[in-house]
Amino acid sequence: MLGDATDMQRRVRALLPARWFAEQAPNLDGVLLSLGTPWAWVYQFVQYVGQQARLATASDRWLDLIALDFFGHAVGRSSGEPDAQFRRRIQYLLLRPAATRGAVSSAIEHLTGTRPWIFEPANTADTGSYGSSRSPFPSGFAYGCCGGWGNLSLPFQAFLVVDRPDPTGLARLPGYASNEAGYGARATSYAGAELLTGGVRDANVLDSICRVLPVGTTAWTRFV
Repeated sequence: MLGDATDMQRRVRALLPARWFAEQAPNLDGVLLSLGTPWAWVYQFVQYVGQQARLATASDRWLDLIALDFFGHAVGRSSGEPDAQFRRRIQYLLLRPAATRGAVSSAIEHLTGTRPWIFEPANTADTGSYGSSRSPFPSGFAYGCCGGWGNLSLPFQAFLVVDRPDPTGLARLPGYASNEAGYGARATSYAGAELLTGGVRDANVLDSICRVLPVGTTAWTRFV
């Protein structure tokens, strides 16, 4: 294999004059192999360092250093978070949009997997209207059908309803006395909070909202 100890041994042997040694020289091969082994380590280390210089190929603690370099202590690896998932999160945070309604929705969906319900009292696209004065035919009706009460006294404010993500730790655990498992019959377990892994905390969602929210605006958030 390219760069391993045998490859380094072959490369060094190719530099020696052919007439100096027989074609089969076990003692020489042993000496050259001992010389090639540290060179193989160096080659592997250089390859590893080259990978850590790019976010797309970095791994281990180098990903944590990249996150620290770009975001300070605001973004860190979650407990048990694998490299691939942490890398995708860093890439998203580096280039994510901000300061728009769409950016807020995208930031929440990225964490929870579900788009939030967003209502702006001063936005007629959310509240609807009683009708249009520019046409003999009423349009834009929303009363009693959708939207909500508009209020121009609440500018630069929005109400958000966020669905909490479902925990993943109990996905394959049969329920008590169900057909799949019963007490003393088939394998099951008592559920505890320690099994509810993979969920996103409310604080994570609120922090993400604050980071993309336009300056001078307020987002009243409710979790369901």
